[in-house]
Amino acid sequence: MALTPDDRRRPTILLIGASRGLGHAMAAEFLKRGWNVVGTVRGAGTRTLLHELADAHGDRVEIENLDICQADQIAALRERLSGRVFDMLFVNAGITNRDPTQAIGEVSTDEFMRVMITNSLSPMRVIESLEGNVSGDGLIGVMSSGQGSIGNNETGQRELYRGSKAALNMFMRSFAARQAGKARAMVAMAPGWVRTELGGPEARLTIEESIPSLVTVLLAKRRVPGLEYLDYQGRTVPW
Repeated sequence: MALTPDDRRRPTILLIGASRGLGHAMAAEFLKRGWNVVGTVRGAGTRTLLHELADAHGDRVEIENLDICQADQIAALRERLSGRVFDMLFVNAGITNRDPTQAIGEVSTDEFMRVMITNSLSPMRVIESLEGNVSGDGLIGVMSSGQGSIGNNETGQRELYRGSKAALNMFMRSFAARQAGKARAMVAMAPGWVRTELGGPEARLTIEESIPSLVTVLLAKRRVPGLEYLDYQGRTVPW
């Protein structure tokens, strides 16, 4: 089914990591708000919840394959999207180490590298590669975490995950410093502790309690240039 003229006029988000969990919920919510979605999944040929959204919404949903930890795949995606302009780029990525109770000194080098590459380095590689596809007054965002706040860390725990998100926040601040004076909005989002595969069954929030509010915050943030660290209710999180 071809895009109608109305579909072409809709704003479009490039959503990195939209196959399940928070990313899939964001895709569904943006569709409800009248946006088109270009979402990425890992692994060609694997059917995901995003494919179900594409079945239901036709050409308003496009699916691209991307493993953000593979630099060659990021480069290939940039080539495929050459000439496309998006109103928003949002990178949703997050894993934790296999034993999140470990103190940082107990974490193996391999686990440290796996989490830091996925949560910190790879999202920034995507942003550095694709920021030219975002309109000058568009928004670039990453899924951070409240646990990435250095100022709020009074309990420790989940130390590698915390460190990876704090690193992501720092890299976003460096990126924003290079964007000084531009109209572009940027945000590091803290979605709250949500019941997903990553958040676990004890998490305080459901996806339905987090994501609609988070999308509302993103839409409002489009009108505010510069970088902010916000939670799903629009409150400022201390760096």
